[in-house]
Amino acid sequence: MKEKKNKSCESGCSRLNKVGGQAVLEGVMMKAGERTVTTCRKEDGSISVSDGKFVSIRKKLKFLNIPILRGVINFFEMMKLSIKTLGASADAMGLDEEQTEGKFASWLKRKLGIRITDLVMVISVILGLGLSVLLFLFLPIWVTAGINLLLELCEIPPMGAILTAVVEGLIKVSIFVIYLASVSLMPDIKRTFMYHGAEHKSIACFESGDELTPKNAMRHTRFHPRCGTSFMFFMILLGIFAGIIIKTLIPGLPTWLYTVIRLGILPIVMGIGYEIIMLAGKHDNLLTRMLSAPGKWMQKITTKEPTEDMLEIAIISIKCALRDDFPEFKEFYDSRAWEPKPEESATDADASAETSEAATETSEAVAETNEAAAQTSESVSDTDITANTSEAAADTSTSANTSELEIDTESTATDADRESEAANVTEAYEEASPVIEPTAISEAEEAKDDSEQSNKLAECAQPLAENIKENEAE
Repeated sequence: MKEKKNKSCESGCSRLNKVGGQAVLEGVMMKAGERTVTTCRKEDGSISVSDGKFVSIRKKLKFLNIPILRGVINFFEMMKLSIKTLGASADAMGLDEEQTEGKFASWLKRKLGIRITDLVMVISVILGLGLSVLLFLFLPIWVTAGINLLLELCEIPPMGAILTAVVEGLIKVSIFVIYLASVSLMPDIKRTFMYHGAEHKSIACFESGDELTPKNAMRHTRFHPRCGTSFMFFMILLGIFAGIIIKTLIPGLPTWLYTVIRLGILPIVMGIGYEIIMLAGKHDNLLTRMLSAPGKWMQKITTKEPTEDMLEIAIISIKCALRDDFPEFKEFYDSRAWEPKPEESATDADASAETSEAATETSEAVAETNEAAAQTSESVSDTDITANTSEAAADTSTSANTSELEIDTESTATDADRESEAANVTEAYEEASPVIEPTAISEAEEAKDDSEQSNKLAECAQPLAENIKENEAE
């Protein structure tokens, strides 16, 4: 699965301009040819990979591939792809599911087949384009016109054509830098800029021929000449030159007419900017480095150093997007290497089952221990009762013996049969009474024996008691 350094695709084509990308919500989209792959990391840490296809209209209509025009077509196609990709990342993050669907959202889905999130993205893009035109085209022109008017009122000569265009360009650059620096302070935007850096680093690692791993990608630069930030900055710089040319060729233009002309040549400026960044991406020489330098400076704001797990997301997107050109990437995609292995899941399940079984056995052992303790307590209680019974029997026997002695002392009977019966009773008592000892009550079994002996003693004492009653009767 590891690619070797400097390994090129089977057709021998260069790795430069082979793949491009875009940072999305908690992920990265990579585009290679007609294939797009969006990889996102969900809140639970799992990875979502979604495939897509994007066919440019330039493949169907070849005349749209002419220079300058293809840049304009590419701009609008990339805007469309961005909306689609952001929707895919929102689906992967489950943002659409979190929203409660209202009546309007249900109507949109039922009648037009679009979701409310898609509509919101389209409106956001339209408003964003309108705001960009307002901030970077109309506002600088009106500000410079206001400065010239103020100078005239102060009886100061107005700025010349070149100085006016330069001031106009500086205002655009200032707005651009302040805007990017402000939004970069937002936590969500900062994470998106980190994924932007991961996209650049992984592409740079791939184009260099290094093995695509997070550690290798971390060593590469996060600044890339084909970045959208560079494109926007080229647009601003080209606008400065366009303003100089227009004001030089057509001096004294009213502000409104100059604004209309600038708006009309905007697609041309856009096309030229596209050709410059494509040239800078294909070649590495002094000229392209000079052309790329301003855009790379701006990337210090729009890209941040990513973490290794962010680089992992970007690398998965690259490998999946280029799987048709690189056999090792196809092997990576077919193995679904980013998904948890079934063996690992089974092992985790077995471990959980063993843990549950051990917990059940422990609970049963505790229950048995509690039951044994209860039985022991009951045995002790029974032993105490038996011991008390034995002591009572002993007291009864002692009382009987005392009565017998008193009767023998007071009685003057000399009958031989009566003496014989008394001797038999005394002998039976002497056989039973020595068995009762205080130490016998410590164990449950000995207590049981004491109880039986007490019963025997009571049986032996009964004839004596009857004999005493007969003597008293006589």
